[in-house]
Amino acid sequence: MSIQDRIYNPQMECMSRDERAQLQGQRLRKTVEHVYKNVPMYRKRMDEQGVKPEDIRTVEDLQLLPFTEKTDLRDEFPFGLLAVPKDQIVRIQGSSGTTGKPIVSGYTENDVEVWTEMVARALSAAGGTKDDIVQVCYGYGLFTGGLGAHQGATRIGAMTIPMSSGNTQRQIMMMRELGSTILCCTPSYATYLGETIREMGLEPGKDIKLKSGVFGAEPWSEEMRQRIEALLGIDAMDIYGLTEIAGPGVSFECIEKHGMHVNEDHVIAEIIDPVTGKQLPYGTPGELVFTTITKDGQPMIRYRTHDICTLDDTPCSCGRTMVRMGRITGRTDDMLVIRGVNVFPSQIESVLVGVSGVAPHYVLVVDRVNSSDTLEVKVELTEEMFSDTVSHIEDIRRTITEQIKSVVGIMVKVSLVPPKSIPRSEGKAKRIIDNRKI
Repeated sequence: MSIQDRIYNPQMECMSRDERAQLQGQRLRKTVEHVYKNVPMYRKRMDEQGVKPEDIRTVEDLQLLPFTEKTDLRDEFPFGLLAVPKDQIVRIQGSSGTTGKPIVSGYTENDVEVWTEMVARALSAAGGTKDDIVQVCYGYGLFTGGLGAHQGATRIGAMTIPMSSGNTQRQIMMMRELGSTILCCTPSYATYLGETIREMGLEPGKDIKLKSGVFGAEPWSEEMRQRIEALLGIDAMDIYGLTEIAGPGVSFECIEKHGMHVNEDHVIAEIIDPVTGKQLPYGTPGELVFTTITKDGQPMIRYRTHDICTLDDTPCSCGRTMVRMGRITGRTDDMLVIRGVNVFPSQIESVLVGVSGVAPHYVLVVDRVNSSDTLEVKVELTEEMFSDTVSHIEDIRRTITEQIKSVVGIMVKVSLVPPKSIPRSEGKAKRIIDNRKI
């Protein structure tokens, strides 16, 4: 399959930057008028900033508009941010609400259609066609992962296996017997599946027919990509999304794996300084902000994701002209501050995945001892290394300690623990235990 054959909608995905900017401006104006008329919170905030819908003419005027935060969705729970009557809402998706009120988003029939196309683009970019068998191992329900991937797979005409999460042995049995060719799940679960497949004595390419995977819902490193590809014998592509905007498919990697293409005909991406809120130029790391421009039910204006990344507007060799997101390197709200130093889990992971003898399963334990913050990195040894000499294991621990200090700038405690002693997750992996909050 050629690169061009992997483009689902060439007219939209390959249009010139000037054409897209004009389209975005038209859709942005329409969206701003829609929320100003129908959502009291947006109308109030725009009035407070002295901004009227007619002031928004082009994409450059986006910076005149107020930001939206996750707290706004909780404050307006459940229907305060709807821009259409409830009888036009055909779907509710949301978060688990484990830290308070859940985040919910209402979707009209058009919103579901837009979201479906975005995921179809992502699967096509991964080589998906009507001849493929897509195994969806994201959870189904309020979480957008399962239904989003399912809709996209169905749209490209692929045979879709709605496995949902859990029951790893059954997942692998179905994968083997049905001949699944594309896998959709979290990267941490893809790693677990790959390890289990190997432990069962199965051979990728022979017993397992997977050719590619589309993985998201949690940050992952380039090193983890390489491990997944080695374990499963596939091309592993990243996909990004969030319930507030549309779910998975907001952006996606192509086979070139040089950043995630943002579906700019449906959303506008910005990078801002997380402290000042000022827009930053392409290539500069900062906080990712999205504005939906085709969503009817619950549009989001300048929604602050708290994800840290960069944007790149240079052309991609795949032919797509959409701006590309770099990997998420951390979150402004998940960032750990240890003795005045900013530490992101992704930095730790980049070290661990590059060290032989340890598995890609780890947890960061933060505590406070005698008024001083401490960070312990617990990481599993591989089965082979666990039975090795004490001195060799100590060498690995010392190597990890030194490399983490080099990357993040502080000394941490490294604990090498037995294989499979860190709890596995069939959804999003829990990487941080912060005892300072208890």
